[in-house]
Amino acid sequence: MTGTNDTGGDLHGLNAVVTGGGSGIGLATARLLAARGAHVAVLDLKPDTAEAPLHGYAADVADNASVSAAVQTAAGDLGGIDILVNNAGVGAIGTVEDNDDAEWERVLGINVLGMVRTTRAALPYLRESAHASIVNTCSIAAMAGLPQRALYSASKGAVLALTMAMAADHVREGIRVNCVNPGTVDTPWVGRLLDQAADPVAERAALDGRQPMGRLVSADEVAAAVVYLASPAAASITGIALAVDGGMQGLRLRPEEQ
Repeated sequence: MTGTNDTGGDLHGLNAVVTGGGSGIGLATARLLAARGAHVAVLDLKPDTAEAPLHGYAADVADNASVSAAVQTAAGDLGGIDILVNNAGVGAIGTVEDNDDAEWERVLGINVLGMVRTTRAALPYLRESAHASIVNTCSIAAMAGLPQRALYSASKGAVLALTMAMAADHVREGIRVNCVNPGTVDTPWVGRLLDQAADPVAERAALDGRQPMGRLVSADEVAAAVVYLASPAAASITGIALAVDGGMQGLRLRPEEQ
């Protein structure tokens, strides 16, 4: 693996599993893990995009049997699991009135229970690792009130709380657990949302302007944060949420003078 992200082999000898690794943040993370020397298994509904050196496995995190079988197979093929990146997730738009119970159950079943199912399957292997790390993909939506994102925000708030609880539960087993909180990321999912807008150009400008740096976050930038938290360089870091949001969470800028 070559490219601008190939900055050294600090993950040589480690085995990683990335859910939702077929596109967007997950694929960028899987590629960067491999570039750093890890053996990487990608679990996805459509794992065909996981080209060598990545190893693709079909899995649905909404189905316990599916994800358990994929984790077991990947662990056997790789020779164990040292790093788990819980990235698989779906979006949702609307207020509390706009999504029925079935949609709430579907989104929470993927975004929250999907992480539970995958982690539960991976824990026996992580406990055997001398360098065990879990990184969950959370969101700025867990920390800030965003319009038209009630269900999505609730799911990511649960991911944030779950991350902290998992960190406490497993720290004495030598397993670190952290999460990243991306802002709006330039991914295929965001692209599809923009395509549905009445004025895609204006909508993209609004999303750019919502982040103090004035642009969307890139998938590679989120991947860099995930890989840092997963790596031995972060050996003393557990139970944190790392914002990768262009300053959206903490900065309050005055309007620019015209």
